[in-house]
Amino acid sequence: MSFATSSAGHAKAFITARVLTGARGFSVPVYIAAFFIAFFVIAAVEPKLLQTHDPLALSLMSPLKAPSTAHWLGTDQSGRDLYSRIVAGTGQSLSIGLGATALSLSIALILGVTAGLSGGWIDNVLSRLFDALFALPTLFLALLFVSLLGTSVSTLIIAVGLGTSPGYARMVRVQVLRVKATGYVEAARALGHSPRGILFKHILPNAISPLATMFTLGIGQAIIWASGLSFLGLGVAPPSSEWGALLNAGRNYVIYAWWLEVMPGIAIATFALSVTVIGQYVQQRLEGRIELP
Repeated sequence: MSFATSSAGHAKAFITARVLTGARGFSVPVYIAAFFIAFFVIAAVEPKLLQTHDPLALSLMSPLKAPSTAHWLGTDQSGRDLYSRIVAGTGQSLSIGLGATALSLSIALILGVTAGLSGGWIDNVLSRLFDALFALPTLFLALLFVSLLGTSVSTLIIAVGLGTSPGYARMVRVQVLRVKATGYVEAARALGHSPRGILFKHILPNAISPLATMFTLGIGQAIIWASGLSFLGLGVAPPSSEWGALLNAGRNYVIYAWWLEVMPGIAIATFALSVTVIGQYVQQRLEGRIELP
């Protein structure tokens, strides 16, 4: 094999590797996930840019039409364009996911840090509480809160946020305990740093850094839980186009119009998978497992 042929082969392999890993260290799945997240963000902020029909326009002449060039994802039982309704419901679904995750992590941060720093009986009581609530299924806790508060967007946010907070609180507590036992915290105490300074300069910044990853991953999880509640009829009421509400509205027609269940389900799965990929990438960056050139 000549030197020119060998060099050409190495160059081709290098170019292929750069294409697969991305020009700046990103992988192809990260690019794809970022594309879908950008699409959903645009749909949430300016849905009319992406809609092909009025999502609320009824058409008695075209109910339950299969996907076609006229209606990309088909129509529902009232003749409304399903694609446009999914786009219209993106903002509400993402608001529920963001709100529920923010509430959940806020509660987890307060209780987890309190348990980790206090120790003694306070830590024991909160730890047992976290364990007891974590042992219950998240959906069960969310159902309990919905039954007490009623059904609305705000209720979904509160129910999902409260239902998912015990697991996050346990994680925060473990992180605080881990950081408290590190050498640099012990050194700060030995040097006479104030407890307040140690808390805000050493413990909190290092203990809550994983929350960035938790927040990213939690958004997709919260949307799935909220959609599950809506599918059970405990979410946003019709004619809302929130993704779970679309699943609930289409379940009576699944035998005749499969797209009413499949298409909103694909939207939910795509968003959840995309934020998971981005969350894992953020986690790898924070842990130093990925370095940009």
